[in-house]
Amino acid sequence: MAKKYRNTNQIFYGEYQRSEQEFEAYRWCINNSIIIFPESKIGNSWAIEIKINGKISRSPVEYKANELWQKVYEYYIYYYNKYGTK
Repeated sequence: MAKKYRNTNQIFYGEYQRSEQEFEAYRWCINNSIIIFPESKIGNSWAIEIKINGKISRSPVEYKANELWQKVYEYYIYYYNKYGTK
């Protein structure tokens, strides 16, 4: 069950259990200056921002909190497969 935050400054980003493969891709990306993070939007939608060597790009699609982390890790796996496995 999701936690509800009332009258606080805490933000609920959704819940997600990453796999070992996703964690490996995450570690590789962080160690190679590829950082992927949620960016709050007005309402319940979130954009995903990708920072590669200081340049920030934003995903063209907005996501709900319940799908946000799955998409973040899909991006980590994408960049790991694109750059890390050569």
